[in-house]
Amino acid sequence: MEDVTETLLLVLVVVTALAFDFTNGFHDTGNAMATSIATKALKPKTAVALSAVLNMVGAFLSLAVAATIAKGLVDANVITLEVVLAGLVGGITWNLLTWLLGIPSSSSHALVGGVVGSVLAAVGSQGVIWSGVAAKVLIPALLAPLIAVGVASAGTWAVARLTRDVPEDVSTRAFRWGQVGSASLVSLAHGTNDAQKSMGIILLALIAAGAVPADSGVPFWVILSCAFFMALGTYLGGWRIIRTLGKGLVEIDTRQGMAAETSSAAVILMSGFFGYSLSTTHVATGSILGSGVGMPGAKVRWGVAGRMLAAWGLTLPAAGLVGAACYGIQHGIGGVAGTVVVFAVLVATSVAIWVASRRKPVDHTNVNDAWEEGAVDAGLETEVVEAREAALGRRLDVADPFAAPETPATAAPEIPATAAPPATPAPSTPASRQRAGV
Repeated sequence: MEDVTETLLLVLVVVTALAFDFTNGFHDTGNAMATSIATKALKPKTAVALSAVLNMVGAFLSLAVAATIAKGLVDANVITLEVVLAGLVGGITWNLLTWLLGIPSSSSHALVGGVVGSVLAAVGSQGVIWSGVAAKVLIPALLAPLIAVGVASAGTWAVARLTRDVPEDVSTRAFRWGQVGSASLVSLAHGTNDAQKSMGIILLALIAAGAVPADSGVPFWVILSCAFFMALGTYLGGWRIIRTLGKGLVEIDTRQGMAAETSSAAVILMSGFFGYSLSTTHVATGSILGSGVGMPGAKVRWGVAGRMLAAWGLTLPAAGLVGAACYGIQHGIGGVAGTVVVFAVLVATSVAIWVASRRKPVDHTNVNDAWEEGAVDAGLETEVVEAREAALGRRLDVADPFAAPETPATAAPEIPATAAPPATPAPSTPASRQRAGV
């Protein structure tokens, strides 16, 4: 009977790990495809389908990050299935909450925070390999966005200088094709990095259950399952986060988009090669910011960037607190009943967040609507409200002025007569120019 119970717990943990992989997929789709969708280099549904395929392929290319998650951050000898489940619940909860608010945050750090929090609650600080957390998570978290900003800024500036005399329509067409290639490379790189994290968690669970030895590698069925669920989540598309990255952070053109995507791919591929559990969200956001900094005359919304930075700082402790609380619930109730209660709480929370998201939907039909300037400083929820208003076509600042003047019939001929002289200088702006200052 005890063996049956252990098997059921293992199955429950594996299912939850694959659910995390699924949320990671739609949470991080924007890292690869937001700029391509924003510049219309790819249609929204085409972009997420292409990203899904390449994410799945990338999952088979490297297992270095999976080894880091499984063996480099916590002591495998103190891990139990209850600890793993609590950590996963912490990661999934933070992923869903930030997705609802449209904030690009790190799925990687949510997972690491959840697992570390549950280990601390279970056995204390001796269960955490702090040197591994510092070297493999915290230091890369600080350095990766800065490196991405620097690389993308330099790349964008160079591209802008080289194309300053090229007509805008010509450069736009060419760079849209370039974006297809660079976005594909980011998707492939994302698969080599993020799919490995769920593989590492499942490997931890298998080791804890005694299903594989402590020095075991990742079984093939784990690789295939994680690759599939990551791709499925990617295909569904995290439209809220795609909108924030593509329209809310920087007013981006095709040159900036290609430079940002190429920079992201380079940094992510290097981190996967060295086995760093890197946040692809930090890298992609840094690259997009860098494309705004490096492009003369570009507009960067630092208010949105500040909100993202605050969410990044909260990710590890917030997910850790949820993981620790879930382990406390399991331990307090005890046995299979405690695990079932924690799983039920996760399901209920997920359903509640999904229902809340349906009140203000963002999808492929309105993801590219114009960004409202007032939404930046009005609170976290305004971004979602703005998306709904865009979908309904309610642009209050445009609609009100036209409503009143249209009613009087005599007002129409009088306005052109008085307004004609000042209107003549307006057409003097030259058309088809590259961004000013380039």
